Amino acid sequence: MTTPPGPPIPEAHAGAVLTIDLDAIAANYRLLADRLDGAQCAAVVKADAYGLGIDRIAPALAAAGCRVFFVALIEEGIHLRQILNDTGDPELVQAEIHVLGGLMAGTEEAFDASRLVPVLNSLDEIHDWRAYCRQLESPLPCDLHADTGMGRLGLPAGEVDKLVEEPSRLDGLNILAVISHLACADEPDHPKNRRQLEAFLDVRLRLHQGQACLANSSAIFLGPEYHFDMVRPGVALYGLGPVHGQPNPMAQVVRLQGKIAQVRDVDTPQTVGYGATHQVEGPGRIATVAVGYADGYLRSLSNRGNGYIGDFPVPVVGRVSMDLITLDVTSIPAHLCLPGAFIDLIGPNNPVERVAEDAGTIGYEILTGLGRRYTRVYVGGAGGTSGAGGA
Repeated sequence: MTTPPGPPIPEAHAGAVLTIDLDAIAANYRLLADRLDGAQCAAVVKADAYGLGIDRIAPALAAAGCRVFFVALIEEGIHLRQILNDTGDPELVQAEIHVLGGLMAGTEEAFDASRLVPVLNSLDEIHDWRAYCRQLESPLPCDLHADTGMGRLGLPAGEVDKLVEEPSRLDGLNILAVISHLACADEPDHPKNRRQLEAFLDVRLRLHQGQACLANSSAIFLGPEYHFDMVRPGVALYGLGPVHGQPNPMAQVVRLQGKIAQVRDVDTPQTVGYGATHQVEGPGRIATVAVGYADGYLRSLSNRGNGYIGDFPVPVVGRVSMDLITLDVTSIPAHLCLPGAFIDLIGPNNPVERVAEDAGTIGYEILTGLGRRYTRVYVGGAGGTSGAGGA
């Protein structure tokens, strides 16, 4: 795995620096695409590209060869269309943008205006999109989402049966893909994967419509039988391991460094932080860093998280507060932890998954929760190193 380089010297007001490696994202896309035997590799860039900034991530993925994108909401799709249009590249202007959240009532014209592909999740949505297409006398593109066992969005088995029994319900539609979503793909041995694969194969056999798309990041690693015509990875693009309990083959994308605001000597009977949850047991030093739960550094990391100064771990002590955390730097040489120095909160020694484990959550939540107060530095990509955002 590669590690993003450290940031350039930030402006003096930066309380923390979030470095995002665009070259690592491109490398991850190519690694996943190279695992496929003829299937197309799309990219999921919902939730502002998993919190990392769709304005920069989408062009980096496009430069790596991506021409099909998935988002969750129509507003995300409208924004992404503008980003791709602004490139002026005819191929990117024509790139497909699929909206997983479906067709909400009254959004048909907006989908059409931005050339978005609605993922139709119900018979009602199919009816509404078909009515709009008939009004325009044009078979606009769409996807069909069959629920094969997730139990969230998608056509349940009974509605798929109705489509098979009444194929005229699909007349006048340009169906690009039939999709589904696996519930347990990150657990390769889970029996539900095979059950959902068989259910999806049955749907494909009965509907005979468009391309087939089943695999997310984790499912790509389940093997070629899950790849079909197109895959749609998300979190693996951003550096998270796609399979529980296996080595992570993805390049690391993010590095979060918090600046030390103050270092103080402490000794018993002092306590640290709200609620006095950390009792000082002897002479030591505490570094205060300007990052807190308002920045997405979760409160559940209180007395559990770790930072690193170089290769030296420094534990979070006391409660994570809104704007600040405190770390025990007693064992660190004093010249390495002066005010203004940086502590890795996410980095080479503590990747996103490890931070998530300490917080009792998943890497998705850590990534998508990274705050807007960080000074964001993008490295790599066609534009080289550049900053965005503020402290």
